[in-house]
Amino acid sequence: MIASALISHEIIPLKTSHTGQEALDMMRDNNVLHLPIVNNRQLLGLVSEDDVLEHDVEEAIGSYQLSLNNPYARQGDHIFEVLAQVARLGLTAIPVIDYEDNYLGMISQHSLLEFFSKSFSFAESGSIVVLAMSKPDYMLSEIARIVESENMAILNSFITDEPESNQIQVHIKVNQQDVHRLLASFERYGYQIKGMYAEAEQSEIYQDRIASLMNYLNV
Repeated sequence: MIASALISHEIIPLKTSHTGQEALDMMRDNNVLHLPIVNNRQLLGLVSEDDVLEHDVEEAIGSYQLSLNNPYARQGDHIFEVLAQVARLGLTAIPVIDYEDNYLGMISQHSLLEFFSKSFSFAESGSIVVLAMSKPDYMLSEIARIVESENMAILNSFITDEPESNQIQVHIKVNQQDVHRLLASFERYGYQIKGMYAEAEQSEIYQDRIASLMNYLNV
């Protein structure tokens, strides 16, 4: 999946002649805190709500000093790259340009989260197991072998770092709700189990997981 596949043309970019107040109104209407500034098809920058509030809202945004160094995604960038940049800069939207630097549209944080929630089995029935280990000990093939030995399948997995340590947490989504035998197998092979989230808890768990996804994939 590349950036061009998630472009939205529904959100109209700003012009340098728009006032700060008009920018705030458009941000509110589109439920974002960032909007691109475009002259014809040239991307001039990305203005944030904070940028507007630090200036006179009655002035044209073309006179503003922007806090962001014109972030953007190329149309062929992988969606993981886009997500990493959105997470790193704390963006609610990112403009997309083609290979001739022409503005194509923008990708909102909401559309990114919706894509990941639908594409990586977050809403599929099953359970989440969280394992803790050192980075050198991580082998997805070994973890998958243990899961498959219990007649289960991994639907999704990702890794998070534990700050200031050599430890990681491996989050595994499996396709069954009863994972007691799987947990026993992990313990038998020396894995440390940090948590298990079963079907009854998933609605709240997924909301937390998806809300944190930007940070998780930026490790």
